[in-house]
Amino acid sequence: MFQWLENLITHLVEGVFKIPVESKLGGSLHFFFYDTIKILILLSLMIFVISWLRSWFQPQKTKEMLTHVKGPKANLAASLLGIVTPFCSCSSVPIFIGFVEAGIPLGITFSFLITSPIVNEAAFAILLAAFGWKVAFTYVTAGVIIGVSSGLIIGRLNPEAHLEPKAFSGEAFNKIRPDMTQKERIAYAADQTKSIVKRIWIYLLIGIGVGALIHGWAPEDILARYAGDDKPLSVLIAVLCGVPLYANALGTIPIAEALIGKGVGLGTALAFMMAVTALSFPEMVLLRKVMKPRLIAVFIATATIGIILVGLLFNLLF
Repeated sequence: MFQWLENLITHLVEGVFKIPVESKLGGSLHFFFYDTIKILILLSLMIFVISWLRSWFQPQKTKEMLTHVKGPKANLAASLLGIVTPFCSCSSVPIFIGFVEAGIPLGITFSFLITSPIVNEAAFAILLAAFGWKVAFTYVTAGVIIGVSSGLIIGRLNPEAHLEPKAFSGEAFNKIRPDMTQKERIAYAADQTKSIVKRIWIYLLIGIGVGALIHGWAPEDILARYAGDDKPLSVLIAVLCGVPLYANALGTIPIAEALIGKGVGLGTALAFMMAVTALSFPEMVLLRKVMKPRLIAVFIATATIGIILVGLLFNLLF
């Protein structure tokens, strides 16, 4: 699909920069330029298409849809909704708060909150390009399972008692967009594409840059020794390392790709990626505005256990 780009970047590195792609520097440069252009192309296309589709679903309609679905089906609906929403945890939190203010049960809203940053259409497209259909679909399925199961568990713990009073102010959810014409929807999708790319490009470049350094310079034997797929604690360590960081799924995929190329287990790399996107420290700061510490701790614990189990499963299957 991107062979033309592969050839172009190879010509750039070897023909223009005069650096062999087999060298450490050449390999890192090739990784950086190739992944940057490929991801930006896929990202822009997917954001535009999904933003156009999203323009048909106003927040009030979403609330009505989730209100009419009961039981585990509601958690599944919320989790699937999270797939086609913003690209990082901190942009998902305001929507989550809006659902809380709208009176949607908290267990259901947690299914949305957990799935949204882990799985999105752009991450799926890039995982598909990097690892193939089997890994991409399994990752999406795992993200949905984590969101649904965590929401069901949290929903049984009377979580509403651990919300701050201001969580029910209703301010964030009352902004309902009017119906738009087809021309307005296309303009909206274009604006969303420009806005989101502008907002996340720096995290994307940082992630690709780190991935390029790992790809070209990280010693394979050390990574394989301490984080190989046969190391039982590697998934736990990856999750603990990912929590303090902040990035969206797109920024972490190049890092995961580079780690896997160096011998790190697929489940370990994806567990790190999930932890960064779903359990970041900035997200916890935002959630503290509406949640008491005990509920945040429950959220972190359930999501962490789910991510670790998925990481171990990936290491066994792939």
